[in-house]
Amino acid sequence: MYKTCEELQRAIAHFTEELDGKFNGKTGKRYVMLCGGTGCVAAGTMKLKEKFEELLDTYNLRDEVEIRVVGCFGLCSQGPFVRIFPENVLYRLVQPEDIQEIVFQDLKEHRIVERLLYVDPATNETITKMEDIPFYRKQKRIALHGCGVIDPNKIEEALGCGGYQGFIKAMSMKPEEVAQMILDSGLRGRGGGGFPTGKKWQFAAAARSDVKYVVCNGDEGDPGAFMDRSILEDNPLAVIEGMAIAGYAIGASEGYFYIRAEYPRAVEHINATIKRAEELGLLGDNILGTGFSFRAHVRLGAGAFVCGEETALLNSIMGGRGRPRPRPPFPAVKVLWDQPTIVNNVETLATVPYILREGLDAFTCYGTERSRGTKVFCLGGKVNNVGLVEIPMGVTLRELIYDIGGGIQNGKEFKAIQTGGPSGGCLTKDFLDTAIDFDNMVEAGSMMGSGGAIVMDEDNCMVNVAQFYMGFICDESCGKCSPCRIGTKRMLEILNRITSGRGTMKDFEELEELGETVRNNSLCALGQTSANPIQSTIKHFKDEYIAHIVDKKCPAHVCKDMIQYIIDPEKCKMCSLCSRKCPVEAIHGLPGKTPFEINQSMCVKCGMCISTCKFDAIHIE
Repeated sequence: MYKTCEELQRAIAHFTEELDGKFNGKTGKRYVMLCGGTGCVAAGTMKLKEKFEELLDTYNLRDEVEIRVVGCFGLCSQGPFVRIFPENVLYRLVQPEDIQEIVFQDLKEHRIVERLLYVDPATNETITKMEDIPFYRKQKRIALHGCGVIDPNKIEEALGCGGYQGFIKAMSMKPEEVAQMILDSGLRGRGGGGFPTGKKWQFAAAARSDVKYVVCNGDEGDPGAFMDRSILEDNPLAVIEGMAIAGYAIGASEGYFYIRAEYPRAVEHINATIKRAEELGLLGDNILGTGFSFRAHVRLGAGAFVCGEETALLNSIMGGRGRPRPRPPFPAVKVLWDQPTIVNNVETLATVPYILREGLDAFTCYGTERSRGTKVFCLGGKVNNVGLVEIPMGVTLRELIYDIGGGIQNGKEFKAIQTGGPSGGCLTKDFLDTAIDFDNMVEAGSMMGSGGAIVMDEDNCMVNVAQFYMGFICDESCGKCSPCRIGTKRMLEILNRITSGRGTMKDFEELEELGETVRNNSLCALGQTSANPIQSTIKHFKDEYIAHIVDKKCPAHVCKDMIQYIIDPEKCKMCSLCSRKCPVEAIHGLPGKTPFEINQSMCVKCGMCISTCKFDAIHIE
């Protein structure tokens, strides 16, 4: 247990030297780092580890090589990854059958396995080091500091990577000075609201109460989003440190992590790190002899998207139903057990230690005038480089999609990007040069939200996209207020009619009217922003709505009730392969004698026939 800040500083210096030694070849050993992000684990990281361990014994390399499972490398579409230090060689798309070659050729013979290196699709250049891959060049890891480098189960490595130096700095300052520093940094809430973090802390600090709370909102529920999960899994100590600093700044002695129950690894890592931090004296009573006491607890999410809204979240922590409530009073004044409470997003708290540790200039040199620092995004959809990125505010959508994301898959045309999750909007190519920050995204008709970014190409139907998001919102509405409970249901019903070919122009007009009604009268942000996907797609893709309603056609050939699969008799080779693969036996003909035909009344539009045909004889109308 560390009893003073000075004692911890000495330990940190030792851990830092030890960690640097592993990367710089000072230990005489080589280190194989495997990506332990959830995506790579699902793709077989632990099988790679087992194979490495087996072959180290086979080749007598046990004393020369250490296998380490670290956090997410970010470039999920190229995983699983193997990174070898001190040479800093990165292998991607590694399978168990590749390990024999890596162990013998690289670890034993010191020759790089060229075929497993990343190849830049734009230049065909083979790249050896991670930082030279275009995906990483424009990134700056602040909230993701340490992720992909440290073993999240070893708190000593987190300390060696800068952990708790921000806390030590805070302990040398007055609480009000810490809150002012965060305010001066320009840090805004990364959960989507964008409220100045320092100002929220100051409100809570000014509240008259002997009991106050800090809550970490880890109830990440946006489709395609995993920013918070990755931080909690890969460097849990950074979030714990940020929470403790927040507690010191507002005068709180307790904090709660509210984490989705669907994130078992994140819950496991946070719980384990809290326990270890208490053992080392980094949490608990009289931390490091400073007189400041702080304890952290974990609560599992109630499984509802609306629990990401802070008042619903706080109700859930107290054992109530996860439903929003009117404000005021605001949480910073009185909420959790009727005491002042601040709610900060995972990414926000993970950013706080960097500001204290590195100083204001190191943070404010990134970003824009109104949005300082960096933002973590989950880049997904029809983009080549799918994954987790952290970029300085001010990077444009074009840079995000094409420089970092590697452009659109299969050379398709970019159509739109949905930012801000189900509450956000779709932005077209006209906005590609928009600098990403809180205010610019809102002015463009979308929002940054917590950081989801789904890229769509020419094959996406934007009416179908609006229908998908409205279905999600409708399912997740808590039902407390009538505008959201009823309005989202009515909007979904209209979209269902339009995508099934039964829509009318009156439906189109009612969609816009309903959207405004729900926006202006709903209790919480879920309802207030629920119409964003509809309104943005109507604004930019009105012609697609008209085609569905007037022409009864889906231009993108996505809406099943408005398309048909047709076999061209001139191209059909009468091989019967499509008929044999059809799951509902809707295709008929005589093999070798007559062209095959599809019974449209039986066809379920699964697409099996078109993917099976080797002669391009089937098309969609």
